Amino acid sequence: MKIAIGSDHAGFSLKEQLRLTFADQEFVDFGTYSEASCDYPDVALKVAHAVRDHEVDLGVLVCGTGVGMAIAANKVQGIRAAACSETYTAKLTRDHNNANVLCLGSRVVGSGVAEEILRAWLDTPFCGEERHARRLRKIAAIEEQDLG
Repeated sequence: MKIAIGSDHAGFSLKEQLRLTFADQEFVDFGTYSEASCDYPDVALKVAHAVRDHEVDLGVLVCGTGVGMAIAANKVQGIRAAACSETYTAKLTRDHNNANVLCLGSRVVGSGVAEEILRAWLDTPFCGEERHARRLRKIAAIEEQDLG
């Protein structure tokens, strides 16, 4: 599996920690590459485009709360980004919502919890049940109407 990963300055250290911990995964790093101040929407857009364009399978974004990255990434058609701060939500974003971008907050979760969240998210596939697929089609239709 190929995973796009990116962060702003607040998420840089956690992004680097996740890359080391999950060394068995193939990451494509879209920055930032230091703790120098940067704008999270720029990185979110790069990761979201890589996911949308099928250059990677999934994306992971890290900022202070995870919320800004999720808001920015969700502006890209076809992206279902979810900010998660515990494993239950992380699992359900994949199982029910087929989320393709995970957003984490470095100021919300420590590295140990972030690792657990990412592992749960990566290990949980979309269940494919019709009721969930139907809802995803409705979301796609909203995107088509509002973004198309």
